[in-house]
Amino acid sequence: MREFETVQFSTFKDCIAQRMLHRNDLELDSQDSALDDFASYLATESWPTLPDNVKNATYETREKVTEVDNIPLDSTSTGFIDSLLSYRIVPDAEDPLKFLRKVIEDYVEQACAPPPVWSSTRTSECEICFREIPLTYHHLIPRSTHAKALKKGWHPEAMINSVAWLCR
Repeated sequence: MREFETVQFSTFKDCIAQRMLHRNDLELDSQDSALDDFASYLATESWPTLPDNVKNATYETREKVTEVDNIPLDSTSTGFIDSLLSYRIVPDAEDPLKFLRKVIEDYVEQACAPPPVWSSTRTSECEICFREIPLTYHHLIPRSTHAKALKKGWHPEAMINSVAWLCR
């Protein structure tokens, strides 16, 4: 999988977009494809400069993620900094790195969040046929293979109990 096709990169890009939307005076609509394109550009510019332990952050690796305040940002691309300044997303030259640090904090929080309690993911319609009828949940990884799947490393432990809500 290429570096910019990972779940972590997508989460990072979404955190950039969310930070931009927090600006009340910014004229971007959350449904606008321009926001997605701009967030993708900013993420592509800044992602390669992040340490590997941050780029690979997950619930399982949360202990390896260093304090966000200690992450060096000196190699941040000038394209990232100049874009934030040019589009007035940040007011002055010191703020792009503050903006990036906040984005990284948001990203680490989301990437390292514990998996959901699967019973709380219940939907009102079948996840295959989308009919609203009585549902049951089905393990995506059969319970009989949980021990083997963990031992062989086929799936992360957090995904072992993942379920789908299906009709009979």
